[in-house]
Amino acid sequence: MAELIWDGKYDEHGHKRAPVRIELPFQTVNESVQARQRTLELSSSGHDPEWRNRLIWGDKKYVLPSLLSEFAGKVDLIYIDPPFDTGADFSFNTLVPESDESFTKEPSMLEQKAYRDTWGLGVASYLKWLSDTLSLLRELLTENGAIYVHLDYHVVHYAKILLDETFGPDEFVNEIIWRRKTSAAWLSNQFGIVNDTILFYARGQDHTFHSQYSKEDDNTKNYIKERFIFDDGDGRKYMKSPLINPLPRPNLRYSFHGVQPPPTGWLYSKQRLDDMFANNELVMPKEKTGRIYRKIYADTYPGQVIQNIWMDIPIVNPMALERLD
Repeated sequence: MAELIWDGKYDEHGHKRAPVRIELPFQTVNESVQARQRTLELSSSGHDPEWRNRLIWGDKKYVLPSLLSEFAGKVDLIYIDPPFDTGADFSFNTLVPESDESFTKEPSMLEQKAYRDTWGLGVASYLKWLSDTLSLLRELLTENGAIYVHLDYHVVHYAKILLDETFGPDEFVNEIIWRRKTSAAWLSNQFGIVNDTILFYARGQDHTFHSQYSKEDDNTKNYIKERFIFDDGDGRKYMKSPLINPLPRPNLRYSFHGVQPPPTGWLYSKQRLDDMFANNELVMPKEKTGRIYRKIYADTYPGQVIQNIWMDIPIVNPMALERLD
């Protein structure tokens, strides 16, 4: 397996240096009246009030080791959006209201450490930082936990090797390509960059994964428009789906209402077809030599299964309102 090497990765005895583990106690900085009331309600009902929507502000070098004593091997899902090694310091300019002057917001000392994406020793210091982070995160995951690492073209190729080293190459599940820009990028000497990458790893083959469906992307909208063109006079649109088994299934070769089975057999058992027939979910042929189709209704169709290229999630711009409708 390929390995990335940087100065200081191994000690003088050839042992890989472990991440720094400085465990510090958490302190509650601010809590609303509603949160305090909710804590009292949870405590009085016998529920654990401690771990609810906890937002931790601090350096991961201290936060992650402090979580291990409580949550090692207990976290099912982790998503991280680490620095991309862009070299940016995230200062910004803004116009002063009712004035033609502009103001440059320089980061404070704390913000420089927390938000600057600059690395004193270049990519080597970034790799050490990310490697230490991944090692601690792996300890937090359950044996069937999953982690998603969101990066872009700057260092995703390095991160893939570090993740293989930390979790094992067999634990790699998916590379997800997110088209985060819908507008074209006009560059004179290269292709425009409109995507980020999310690397999906899991501890164990039995990790939890729920397939997602979409009806909102352009391809699915066109599919629905082209396929769901039938109705029984009630205005409820459906499409016809064949009931032919893709593999030879001798046990599913039976006559159904006088219609002979396909050479490979029906897709479902006779009991299942009987139930579908009773529920008006089948399109029966006029001739016994015709085909039987299943009705898939547009109002119950979940959409097409989302694959590893995401094109229907636009980036949230600074002026957008994020909504959870």
